[in-house]
Amino acid sequence: MRVHLYEGGLTPLVAHSGVGQAICHQRAMLAEAGVELTDGWKGRADAVHINTVLPDAPLAALRARLRGETVVWYGHSTMEDFRESFVGSNRLAPLFRRWLCVCYGLADVVVTPTPYSRRILEGYGLKKPVYALSNGVDTEFFAPDPARGTAWRARQQQRPGQKLVISVGHFMERKGILEFIDLARKLPGIGFIWYGCTSPALVSEPVRAAMAAAPENLTFAGFVSQAELRDAYCGADAFAFCSHEETEGIVVLEALACGVPVLVRDIPVYEGWLENGTTVYKARRAEDLAPILKAMLAKELPDLTAAGRRVAQARSLARVGQALCGIYEKEAAPCARPEPVGTAQIF
Repeated sequence: MRVHLYEGGLTPLVAHSGVGQAICHQRAMLAEAGVELTDGWKGRADAVHINTVLPDAPLAALRARLRGETVVWYGHSTMEDFRESFVGSNRLAPLFRRWLCVCYGLADVVVTPTPYSRRILEGYGLKKPVYALSNGVDTEFFAPDPARGTAWRARQQQRPGQKLVISVGHFMERKGILEFIDLARKLPGIGFIWYGCTSPALVSEPVRAAMAAAPENLTFAGFVSQAELRDAYCGADAFAFCSHEETEGIVVLEALACGVPVLVRDIPVYEGWLENGTTVYKARRAEDLAPILKAMLAKELPDLTAAGRRVAQARSLARVGQALCGIYEKEAAPCARPEPVGTAQIF
């Protein structure tokens, strides 16, 4: 099996996003599974795997079709998670949906991270097979490590015993940054750190205003390396992800893998694989976030980190890679194997 993992259009914005991390995961998991990855368009591939919906992507799909290669498109994006992202995204959302239908319609098969995102894409009227398969997480790299966590806490130069809560994402309303700022304001005795950044030209006015007025106990740490982010997961007292909409949430998997207590907004994407009070804590309303987080930090709620780690391990790169290979072999070479390994079972 030879796969062309198409990386055209991998701009810094994409590279620093969940899509960019998903591409890194795919490269690692396919290499571990023994799949031969081609460089560029040299030689024929059994499948061309596309991750973005930038203008070059449909051209890549058409080129692959002309070469007789199967087009596998990873459906990271939906109209629903495009809303409340960048300046003007709400007005452009209906057009973005049409563009997604054009892109995904050029695929022979679409793979998307969760059953929730699969239902959305099938609701767009796509005629191609749609598989639900997790983006996966490197559970060897992202793993509990008290020593790394202690070193990270020392670098924060906080007072001894200071509780620290982190979150990760672009500066978008959809990512819950406004709620995270509000959490810091409501819990002034807690330290809050937001990792990630976005070009100022793309940040909405409400987010810019809220960030400018953020309380002193909140730090915007910017974009950091995966190693620094791992250390933050290992050292933080909680990970609060207030996102309004996701197709999966790679950072949630990373946090679970590192054994940090996780608080998320109760949104449909987590149904069926993240259970409230079993693997994570969920807040139905924005006003519920602060009381739940406060109880988590005070150890008034059960420790769910071991169960959360198991959720991540079920989505390790090795397991997801095998399932992805099964999809390739079924769709690109139907005679190679009658059924793909783990089809739509790891999400």
